[in-house]
Amino acid sequence: MKPTRGGSPSRNPAPAEIKAAREAAGLSATESAALLHTSYRAWKQWEDGDRRMHPAFWELFLLKAA
Repeated sequence: MKPTRGGSPSRNPAPAEIKAAREAAGLSATESAALLHTSYRAWKQWEDGDRRMHPAFWELFLLKAA
């Protein structure tokens, strides 16, 4: 997994970390996507490692799922 661009101190979460956080929150992939106002497809790409999750989405998910 590539680091974030621009030298930002934030980081992209690993796919396993995304899935573990979702499961710990007791949410389905569909519910998690809705929480961030994104598509189910985007969420699955993040979990499957096909696409990096932007650190802002990661932070927002952690805040909203808490």
